[in-house]
This record gives sequence, structure tokens and C-alpha cells, in this order.
Amino acid sequence: MRETCAPDLDEGTRRSLDVPPDLLDLPPDEMRRLGHLVVDLVVDHLAGMRERPALLAGDPATLRAGLGGPLPRDTGHPAGGLAAGLRTLAATAVPHQQHGDHPRYFARVPGPSSFAGVLGEWLATGTQSIASSWGGGAGPTTVELVVVEWLREALGLPPGTEGVLQSGGSTANVTALLAARHRTSRDGTTGVVYLSDQTHSSIARGLLSTGWAPDDVRVLPTGDRYALTADAVRRAVLADLAVGRRPAVVVATAGTTNTGRVDDLDGLADLCAEHGLWLHVDGAYGGPAAVTPRGRQVLAGLDRADSLVIDPHKWLFQPYDLACVLVRRPGALEAAFAMHPEYLADVQGGGQGGGQGGDQGRVDLHNRSLELTRRGRAFKLWLTFRTYGADRVAAAVDRGIGLAEYAQALVEADPALEVVTGASLGVVTFAAPARDDDAHRRAAAALTASGWAAVSSTVLGGRTVLRLCTINPRTTTADLDGTVGRLSALLAADDRAARP
Repeated sequence: MRETCAPDLDEGTRRSLDVPPDLLDLPPDEMRRLGHLVVDLVVDHLAGMRERPALLAGDPATLRAGLGGPLPRDTGHPAGGLAAGLRTLAATAVPHQQHGDHPRYFARVPGPSSFAGVLGEWLATGTQSIASSWGGGAGPTTVELVVVEWLREALGLPPGTEGVLQSGGSTANVTALLAARHRTSRDGTTGVVYLSDQTHSSIARGLLSTGWAPDDVRVLPTGDRYALTADAVRRAVLADLAVGRRPAVVVATAGTTNTGRVDDLDGLADLCAEHGLWLHVDGAYGGPAAVTPRGRQVLAGLDRADSLVIDPHKWLFQPYDLACVLVRRPGALEAAFAMHPEYLADVQGGGQGGGQGGDQGRVDLHNRSLELTRRGRAFKLWLTFRTYGADRVAAAVDRGIGLAEYAQALVEADPALEVVTGASLGVVTFAAPARDDDAHRRAAAALTASGWAAVSSTVLGGRTVLRLCTINPRTTTADLDGTVGRLSALLAADDRAARP
């Protein structure tokens, strides 16, 4: 075979090529040793979590002193620097955050993860797994397609439902709503989309950021039920039709962040079918409750949604980040997002169709959302289902529902407290009738600062209340006893301090 002549390169280029090719590599034995160190640090974190604060913010100057400094240049032996860096991160960065996997983290929506999920995440990250095109990642893509199908089955959605994994509920809801807009737009207009005053704030932000006109985003009141009714939407739809506006999309919530309430999914599905509207359901936190019998009863009508979002990094026990868009209309995602540039021609698997029924099931997942570079997010959820089974996962979800009911009973037994909204899909809110809004905020802040538990306040009907979200299966009844008891005592002490 004919040899080629060495190219004539400038001195700077030649010098750069003299650098050893293993410049960023470590010997296998060093990688194993350092990998074991990471495992030890993570297991130590998990094993000792209960004894540490559920949330710790930290002082900016102190954190900068421990983690900042000038840009590192020559650090010496990489393995030694790596071990020291890992220990610094574990000692300084990791403690100063909200620990959503802490058994007494009840603020906002916790994120308890299973160890099987952690291992799946490590494997995907360590092998640079990518689930974008079929040709570039057939294995990770297949894992994702299998996980989406497992989720469909576990949630009771109809066969043929397609999906794609995303980073979180914000991007997942935007993805679903862009697919809805592509399907429902007429003559370049988006039509009206209907929300409620309990819809997650990220959805309105996403709608406006992606081109919906503010006048086409209707926010409807829910009153003291804190749930959207079909009658309320019907009145708004008829009013818009009467003035020549075009209704297009209804956004329902399956488990609102404030109260855990569920909108009238069946009634809204009937209304959408009557008027040819797209029904999108944001079930980011509450949707996974459908894997349990009593959760599915509360979520009746979920299977009739045109699109649904859930966050497995909330109530399906996955490490951050992991959300899922599920669409009952096959091909709707590809119709909205598919692209076929020349530089991807070698790895495209689905052809121009792009759907799951494309070229013998070869799916290009980058054609189902705005993400082109897509890491293999599905390994962790696949491994969780394979490790524990759907029944055990469902039991863990059901425990979260029961824990909120237990917390409600504790509040009802305390004469100084009252339930504001009863337990619903792992959320309960309550207040001390004799205390003002500031007292409730102070009690939540004081308990969180104490390190015992992290709780949050919210506003319902113009009144500040305390809120617990109890979806961590590691939480015990003793954890709730201590949390409700401490909050009651803090509110009582606040009253005594306020007296002249």
C-alpha cells in the first residue's frame, strides 16, 4: 500500500502533537481506587443523612473560600489532586444544599432516590451513553423506549402512547405544549390555552417564552377547592367562542404543588372531546400516584389526556434529573420536532417518518423534543424497575399517600392547629388559627434552620399556611410526630414572644 508523505506542519502544531495522547487518562488501578472512593463518599452520605440537616444554605464567603480561588494550573499528580478534590466537594459543596432525599425533607417536592437509580446513573455517565440518534446510540435509545413503555403500562395509559425523557417538568411541559401547538394551530395562530391559578408557574413562563401571546393564556380561578373544574373551563371556552376567539388547549394538573389537589380530569376530557381541544395534564409530581390503586382512583381520567408529564425524579425515586413526556397521539412529537440535516444522515434511524413505527423501530429520539445531545437518562429508571419491580415501587408510592394522611391526623389532634387542605397525593396544609402570616413563615424558617426538618409555607386564599409533602418512603411516623410537634411549639412560642 502506498504510504503518504508526512504533512508539512508549523512548529506550534508539531509541538502540540508531541503531548502524550494519555494526557487526561489515569491508569486503570487508579481509576478503580478513586471510583471506590466515590462509592464510599456516597454511601457515607446516605448512611448518615438522618443525623444531618435536611437543608443547609451556607455563607457565600465561606463556600467561596473552600471551593474557589484562582484557576488551577499545574496541579501535580492528577490522581492525588482528584482524591483531594473529591473529598473537598463531599465535605464543602455536598452538605450545603437542600437534601431532597432526606427523610425529613418535606418542603416543596422531595426527590428521594433509590440506590439502584444511583448506580444506573453512574453507569450511564461513566460510559458516555447517548440516546439521540439510532445510529449513534441504539442501546441507550432502546432502554429509553422500553422505560417509556413500562411507564405507560404502570400508569394505565393506552397502547400506542409514545414518549421521550427530559430533564424536568419545566422542559417536559414545554415539549408537550409545543407538540400540542403544532397539532392545534390554525393559519399561524396558536389559539387560547386555559390554565388555573394553581397551575405550576413554569408552565405560563414556558408558554410565553415559546410564542404564546399573553392574551391567549387564560388563567382561571379555582376558588377554595384549589382545583380546576370542567364548568369553569366551559364558561371560558364559550365566552371566547362568542367573541370569535379559538380555544385550543386545556392544561390540567394532577397533583398541584400547593395542595396536591387533582383537577377534574374526566370532566375536562369530556369538554375537550366536545370542542376538539388538546388536553395536557401536568402530573410532574402527582402523576406517578397512578401506579397505585387508590392513586389511580383519585386520578380517574388520566388515561384520556392527549399528553402527560411526570417527573420520576420526584415520586418514582430517581436521581435528578428525569422527567417524561407521554403523548397519546402517535407521531405528534416527531411532527413538531423532527429535523433531518445532512450532518446526521449517517446516524438517522427512523428515516423521514421518525416515529416508533419507522424503519423497524429505529427511533431517533432527538426528533421528539428540542434536545439534540441527549444523555442516557433511562438507565437509572430501567434498573430501578428491574431491581425492585413495579409492585414494590407502587408500595413505596402508596406509603407517601398514607404518610400525608397520618400527618393530617396529627394536626387534627392538636387543638392549636387546623387542617387547611386535607391530605391529597402526599400533600397536606395546615395553620394555627390564632397566629398571623409572619408567625407561620417564622415557624417554617426556624424549624428548617434547626436542622431537624425542612418545611415550606405557601399562600392559600390570601392566607399563609404550612405545608408538608411526604413522598419519601424512608420517612417514619416518628419523623412526622417530631415535625408537627415542633411546628406547633414554635407557633406557640412565637405568640408568647409577641405579647407585651
